Amino acid sequence: MSLIVNGNTVAGPLDPRVSLLDHLRETLHLTGTKKGCNQGACGACTVLVDGTRILSCLALAVQYDGRAITTIEGLAEAGTLHPLQAAFIEHDGFQCGYCTPGQICSAIGMAAEARRGVPSHVSDDLTATVTLTREEVQERMSGNLCRCGAYNGIVDAIRATVAAEPAA
Repeated sequence: MSLIVNGNTVAGPLDPRVSLLDHLRETLHLTGTKKGCNQGACGACTVLVDGTRILSCLALAVQYDGRAITTIEGLAEAGTLHPLQAAFIEHDGFQCGYCTPGQICSAIGMAAEARRGVPSHVSDDLTATVTLTREEVQERMSGNLCRCGAYNGIVDAIRATVAAEPAA
């Protein structure tokens, strides 16, 4: 069993009961993904699997055999921050930074969902092209908690980058 983590093929855990979060943090030493509640309620552990956001604390690593997993460490390219990472800095989208990796991975996954036309609870027309208004972004990011209350900066960073991409 192997996983593709940030473009590199790595061995999966020997114990099939290991969560993806624990495998990333404890075995692969990718500590950017945070353990918050360990119950799927806070979003601090959000990573991307084949471009879709998941809560890694609720996922067994063995479920993702051969799948492409992207953590916060895999977003920067050649030492250059991902545009959303840079926007979080520019728009003060963090204070303590604990939730930031999960927020960023979730926002990238959320933007992909919107491009695919996936509606949210606040979408007016379920058949229309999704427009990532402030209200849409807030709703779609509601599963990621920030205990510092940096929500305005988070939403501003998202709207300045990934939400600015045309939805298809």
